[in-house]
Amino acid sequence: MAGSSNIPSHGKPKAPGTGAFQVGLVQMTCSESPQENLDKAVGKIREAAKKGAQVVCLQELFRSQYFCREETAELFDLAEPIPGPSTDAIAAVAKECGVAVVASLFERRAAGLYHNTVAVFDADGSELGIYRKMHIPDDPLYYEKFYFTPGDLGFKHFDTRFGRITVLICWDQWYPEAARLASLTGASVLFYPTAIGWHPHEKKEFGDAQRDAWITVQRGHAIANGIYVAAVNRTGFEGTPHNGLEFWGSSFVSDPFGRTLAQASVEDEEILVARIDPAVQEEVRRNWPFLRDRRIDAYSAILNRWNG
Repeated sequence: MAGSSNIPSHGKPKAPGTGAFQVGLVQMTCSESPQENLDKAVGKIREAAKKGAQVVCLQELFRSQYFCREETAELFDLAEPIPGPSTDAIAAVAKECGVAVVASLFERRAAGLYHNTVAVFDADGSELGIYRKMHIPDDPLYYEKFYFTPGDLGFKHFDTRFGRITVLICWDQWYPEAARLASLTGASVLFYPTAIGWHPHEKKEFGDAQRDAWITVQRGHAIANGIYVAAVNRTGFEGTPHNGLEFWGSSFVSDPFGRTLAQASVEDEEILVARIDPAVQEEVRRNWPFLRDRRIDAYSAILNRWNG
């Protein structure tokens, strides 16, 4: 492969760069009590800050169990406005600890209009903005189309006190187009708050391959875009023994060359902390210049549904 002799080494990058910062990923179980989950998340943010994290990311829909396992209109009551009670609590702990926070919430935008949304807070507690999940799945036990309107804000970056970040959410992580557009905002790290797990009847036959595919595709996004990727998943079993989901945890951080810097277990609640270094990103992109060599003049067909 052209350029293979220029693979970045594990040593100190040659390219100049400043502004390295630490990210923290909070992998946790969720109970049936939204307030209990919110209180736990606030405590975990404090714990991550004590471990040196400067930008902390919570898992997808951390305030509740993953309610999309069923289609029940009463579960819309879990939604809340942004700003609202949960964002107030997250903003307060962000300011208290001097950390930026990426928080995934069930947003009530208006009566009958709901989104799967991330709110980003800076280290002074100010809200930097929101991202609404663009790709909405509809699979057994993942009935998200019943609850969520597709996002309408596009792919954005957020300039925290510590560095520029971007965010996608769970099902977004399978789409190279989304990763590319998010990466082109100039961010150093792409966060993926996630809720993904095994159907009980599938785990034995397909479980290892499913989890491996999930990790591989995101590491691929890191490599193809020369960006750090930080994926944070929930853990624990939710639902009935025969109609529930076993979330596979495995939260991880990949560097821009696809090397895994930190990874959590499948079963345990954990806080990961990893270093994001723009100098490493610069070095990788100089030696494997995929962004330079893109043929932006030849990609218009990607806007078609099918080209067969």
